[in-house]
Amino acid sequence: MPLNAATRIVVVAPDPLVADAGDEAAALEAERSRSLHIGLLEAGCNIVAVLPVDPFLPDRLQQIQPDMIVVDAESQARDTLEHVVMATRDARRPIVMFTEDSDTRHVRDAIAAGVTAYVVAGLAPERVKPVLEVALARFEHEEHLRRELAEARTQLADRKVIDRAKGLLMQRHAIGEPEAYARLRKAAMDKGLKMTDIAQRIIDAADLLG
Repeated sequence: MPLNAATRIVVVAPDPLVADAGDEAAALEAERSRSLHIGLLEAGCNIVAVLPVDPFLPDRLQQIQPDMIVVDAESQARDTLEHVVMATRDARRPIVMFTEDSDTRHVRDAIAAGVTAYVVAGLAPERVKPVLEVALARFEHEEHLRRELAEARTQLADRKVIDRAKGLLMQRHAIGEPEAYARLRKAAMDKGLKMTDIAQRIIDAADLLG
């Protein structure tokens, strides 16, 4: 899905900073937040909500079901990251974090936790859209690989169940593997079940009878 006006984005951000004249760190954070906001608007993003980092964040995200989460993190990004990851652990979606925190340990933690892109400071507004587009493409690619891996594991597990059931039939009825497979297939077709289900029933019955 390309990034466009239909892409529903939630921005997770702390309360707006009021930078003191002598507070350089706060001034940098305020400028980053401003650049990010301008970049999102210029990109034509569909910002459906701006949410604070609080214990209610998981419930709010569950209700809104956004396509992407953009995190505007203060210097102490770890707490923000923990809240966002907890809020998305049951429903994966691309997460892009913009922060002033250059601690590389946080970068590793963020990527390991599922953050798709981690951007540290210095981002011009016109660069926001390309960052989001790359993050969205990367997320979709990773999800495709994740689904393929899950399917491969399921197929392997199913094959093991079928092979064990074939072995039981071969031993019990003194038949070869092709005949055992044919019997499994016919039983599955007759009962309208998957071969894996029939195979599991045979295994369960053998275990029950010892």
